Amino acid sequence: MSRILVLMLMMSTYTLASSGEGSGTDIIQRTVNFLIFAGLIWYLVAEPVKSYFASRSQTIADELQKVQDRLNESISLKKEAISKISDAEKFAENLMIASKKENKILNDNIMKQCEADLEIISKQHVVLKNFEQRKMVRSVVEDVLSEVLNQSSDGFDKEAMANVILKKVA
Repeated sequence: MSRILVLMLMMSTYTLASSGEGSGTDIIQRTVNFLIFAGLIWYLVAEPVKSYFASRSQTIADELQKVQDRLNESISLKKEAISKISDAEKFAENLMIASKKENKILNDNIMKQCEADLEIISKQHVVLKNFEQRKMVRSVVEDVLSEVLNQSSDGFDKEAMANVILKKVA
C-alpha cells in the first residue's frame, strides 16, 4: 500500500510541476512539490532514523543499567567489608581480653610454681645444713676419739678427756 502511495505522489509531482509557460505565480505547485518531497524524505528516512535513535537510547539505557549494577555491587561489597572490619575489631578485642586473662593465669601459675620451688630449695638448704652439721660433729667426734685412743690409756681420765674435747671445739 505504501508503494502505491509513493507512486501516486511521484505522479502528482510530475503533473503539478510548472513548465514555466505562464507569467502567473506557481506557489501552489511549488508547495505541493515541497510537500511531496518532504513526504518522500520522511518515508525513506524516518524508519532508519527512528531505529537508530531507539537503538542508541537502548544502548545508553543498557550502559546506565550496567553502571547502576556495578554501583550497587560496590555498595554491597563496601557494606560487607565494613561488616567484616567490625567483626574483626570485635574479634581482636575479645582476643585481647582472653589473652590478658590467660596471661594473668599463666603468671599466677608461674608465681605459685616459683614460690613452691623456693620453699623446696629452702627446705633442702635446711636439710643440707643439718646434714653438714651432723657430718661435722661426727668428724669432730671421730677426731677426738682417735686422738684419745692414740694417747696412752693410763693417763686417760675425765680431766684429760675434757681438755681434748675443749681443744677440738675451740
